[in-house]
Amino acid sequence: MTVLAEPGQQSDVPPAQGNTPRRRLTLDPVLMMLAAMALAIALTWIIPSGQHKRVSEAENAPVVAGTYHSLPKPIGLDSLLPHAPTPGVARPVSPVAMATAIPQGLIKTAPLIVMVLLLGGMFGILRASGALDAGIRRLLGVSGGRPIILVPVLMIALSAGSTFLGMVTEYLLLIPVILALGRNIGRNDMFGFALITLAAKIGYLASVTNPFALLIAQPIAGVPVFSGLAFRLTVWAVFLAIAMVAVLRTGRGASEPAELHHEPLAGRHLIVLLIAAATLVTLVTGSIGYGWKDVEFSATFIVSAALMAIVSRVPPARAVHLFVEGMHMMVLAALLVGLGRSVELILRDGQILDTIIEAVSQQIHGLSPLAVAPILMGCEMLLTMLIPSTSAKAALSIPILVPIAATCGVSAQTTVLAFLLGNGLVNIFAPTSGMLLAYLATAGIPYTQWFRFILPLFALFTLLSVIALMIAVATGY
Repeated sequence: MTVLAEPGQQSDVPPAQGNTPRRRLTLDPVLMMLAAMALAIALTWIIPSGQHKRVSEAENAPVVAGTYHSLPKPIGLDSLLPHAPTPGVARPVSPVAMATAIPQGLIKTAPLIVMVLLLGGMFGILRASGALDAGIRRLLGVSGGRPIILVPVLMIALSAGSTFLGMVTEYLLLIPVILALGRNIGRNDMFGFALITLAAKIGYLASVTNPFALLIAQPIAGVPVFSGLAFRLTVWAVFLAIAMVAVLRTGRGASEPAELHHEPLAGRHLIVLLIAAATLVTLVTGSIGYGWKDVEFSATFIVSAALMAIVSRVPPARAVHLFVEGMHMMVLAALLVGLGRSVELILRDGQILDTIIEAVSQQIHGLSPLAVAPILMGCEMLLTMLIPSTSAKAALSIPILVPIAATCGVSAQTTVLAFLLGNGLVNIFAPTSGMLLAYLATAGIPYTQWFRFILPLFALFTLLSVIALMIAVATGY
């Protein structure tokens, strides 16, 4: 029988055998990001540089279609050393950027990194309070520990938050909770990780009303914000149903289910869980209603942690220790977020992103719209491998692709759909996605194990996305 750990202690039950990957198949996520940085530097030496005009000086300002021009890029031994930017002239990125881009990426993402660390601190208090284990026991008791009930309810709720409100980062808080829940119904850690990750990523892929994607992409494309949601809602429902089946088939027989208990929650446990729920609601309300960013989120985690400690009657010195201990658990996740930005900075410095998008746009002239729409999605998939940021991709690609796609008979709405699908598909598995690697680091799941699990689903989702785009073109979406 699986035993829940006492507050502040680790469970003495060994991990399920299915959770332990072979050492030779394990890839360190930090080394993977460093390899991506090295590849990005090499590409700046191979791909010609060029740029479009922007509508403003902002970093992610939309480009102006038809303004691409190549830039001279002298390559020589002096290019091996870093140089100050020269207007109108490009340079390949120096190998020295393998070192300099790391602190630059960390600085650029400092607010997000701080938020991730403080989230870990709050979770350290939550875990030690005992409320988490008590809540899991209660949930298991109410559902009878039946995955057929737990999986649909949890995945619909999580994915709805992602597809309607754009929640992804917030779910880092829930990963240890869902993993613990899975262990207590006899499933391995991949079950819990796939449940929360697929729910979040599929929600973002469909982006039914996701403001973080649509408030940027649709205005640039010239279509009303949130228009066309019925088609995206159908895509979300189909993909999510497939993901539920995949999760239900994952990790069976990994361990013996825990003995179910039906006792009610203790008062202090209930209050702590209500504080955690209120924290999640506050994040969503603050983000959507008041434009909160990472700094406000971080402050919310600090306040919530303090309230949890008070309710749990944790002495101040002990609470501080638990908070710092929780932050330690998130250091790797925070580092990966910064490294993901470092890759993007290298590509921007080499000024090759505009060249890539311009080359793709030139290839789709004169093609059938049924072929153009999937090609647009493929273009966005390639860009997502290079730039995980949704807003940066929208600003770079949509102003160029929309008018070109229109000449081929593909509507602006379908172009936005291709953008969303390409972005969402790659972020399910991309090794350059700092947030995905942060999820994996939080869960302790090796990337290679996730890649093996997700590859068949990725292939199926890609095929279905191509079909969805063809239907969109055929129906005049």
